Amino acid sequence: MTEREAASASAAAQDSRNLLLRVAAALVLAPVAIAAAFAGGWWWVALVTIATVGLYVEWLTVTCPGRSVLVTVTGAVALALAAPFLALARVEAALAVLILGLAGVFLRASQPRIWAVAGFLYVSAAQLASVVVRLDPVQGLAALMLVLLVVWGTDIGGYFAGRSIGGPKLWPQVSPKKTWAGSIGGFIASLLVATVFSVLGYGKALPLLILAAALSIAAQLGDLFESAVKRRFRVKDSSHIIPGHGGLMDRLDGFVAAIMLAAIFGTLRGGVDGVGRALMVW
Repeated sequence: MTEREAASASAAAQDSRNLLLRVAAALVLAPVAIAAAFAGGWWWVALVTIATVGLYVEWLTVTCPGRSVLVTVTGAVALALAAPFLALARVEAALAVLILGLAGVFLRASQPRIWAVAGFLYVSAAQLASVVVRLDPVQGLAALMLVLLVVWGTDIGGYFAGRSIGGPKLWPQVSPKKTWAGSIGGFIASLLVATVFSVLGYGKALPLLILAAALSIAAQLGDLFESAVKRRFRVKDSSHIIPGHGGLMDRLDGFVAAIMLAAIFGTLRGGVDGVGRALMVW
């Protein structure tokens, strides 16, 4: 076996191991997310808050390696204090707590403050959006599951289309492994998710297809954004907490972007209490 053949075989074996790790992690994490989403209320808020605190810690680890412990604690405490208000559907009170937390992060962070402040804005928006989409007691679960499944479908479709088809890179300067084939494959997978929702009677086909398309694009842009941040700071993975995936930032980047878009659109159309209905009923 030549040196090139040996390297190729080693890379293929590594890819197989990574795929097995990704599948194993998904088999554990997906049921937890679905169960918490189904339960809603305090269960979903607790999961979201734990995830966003982890995201905040990872963001600071990547962008502010010499960060003060006070900056981390201030942001994490604000996210935790906002959680009970979100569980009680007191979104305005939670927003007030997060604004105070933002001020605290700004005051505690050393110069330049931009990355610490941006990180707290990023994770607090993710926390608010994730809960607001689920609030509607009738349509909230369907809306949240649509976002989750579109993001997962985009990720899975992109992975397998990119691996099997290959071809031109999407943005090699930022994410060398992502291809146009993978991007299109993920987009098509999101449309299949919307089609299934429509067939099962959860909404009209055309609006759901348009919504899924927008969410898929947002998820892919969120993935690229996170890759750009890591490349800016010369970091490969935000952490190694999830086998085969890296860190929470690596796993949740697409979901954060998609849930933010869903929350903004739903709020504009149906108000804070009617986001789920605004997304699913046309």
